[in-house]
Amino acid sequence: MSKALVIIKSMGIGDLCILISNIHAISKKITKPVTVLAQKNTRANAILKHDPHVDEVIELNEKEIKSFFSIIKKIKSRKFDQSYIFSDSIRFYLISKLSGIKENFHYKFFSKKGKNFFKTAKKFTEKILQTEIESQSKIYFDKSDMEEAKKKFNISDKTKNIVCGISASGPTKRWDIKNYIKLFENLNSKFECKFFLAGGINDENLIKQILGSSIGNNCISFSKMKIAETIPIIASCQIYIGSDTGWGHIASGLGLKSLFLFMDSPPLAYGVYSKNISIIVPQGETIESCGHNTRGKDKISYDEVLTKTLELIN
Repeated sequence: MSKALVIIKSMGIGDLCILISNIHAISKKITKPVTVLAQKNTRANAILKHDPHVDEVIELNEKEIKSFFSIIKKIKSRKFDQSYIFSDSIRFYLISKLSGIKENFHYKFFSKKGKNFFKTAKKFTEKILQTEIESQSKIYFDKSDMEEAKKKFNISDKTKNIVCGISASGPTKRWDIKNYIKLFENLNSKFECKFFLAGGINDENLIKQILGSSIGNNCISFSKMKIAETIPIIASCQIYIGSDTGWGHIASGLGLKSLFLFMDSPPLAYGVYSKNISIIVPQGETIESCGHNTRGKDKISYDEVLTKTLELIN
């Protein structure tokens, strides 16, 4: 049986989550778990920790990713037979070759920018494996961790437990925090709700605004938690509402019904891969037309978000 290395060049958590279905397809084809090489920013160790299709994650920090020979040293000692490189970078191809890997599959070198992230990965994997693959990603977790999270944060099945992706990779992808507060207040007037604020240290000013509002007592912040701590909490919830961020892709991978607000990124590349994801785009845009540079954060309809959220809850 082949020993395979999957190389993921992308830096984002969401990118990793989208590629999980490809990792699973490769593992199933070679009938054994694979090793994943990824940047530390993807939080691959936390997200893939319980995945039966992954036997090891090699995470590279910012310094290591720049060191050609350091990466070769990490790979060579593990004696892989195959590499699957989800990138058009010739650098990772050379690293694989110089690490002694005989079979190296990779994207077409120097392919044009702007290609569809999800479709490119799916087409690449299907061509190599000679079979159609499932695009739905699945993130595995420890159920005992989920039960502990439920006790610690008093998560009840009688409550509507909602993960809220208030964070974003930039200001053009962030819905106004006042809209979230209004939405939370409206939902809590109809149901007993608990809101988990998916944001990091850089979002603390926004989180403070929510915690200081009339709905603050119903909210719990993720800002000081590690990704590994949040996964069992997210798995305990029912739905996700928020930006197209890593938090949303984790939620979708854990099986939550997820409402993604696409304000400045293409849904065709980052939203249509999962049956768990419902999509809202700015008024005047379509799923096909919305993309990078749409700058539509002020054109997301509050009424549409409320209506679709209620549909997911019911």
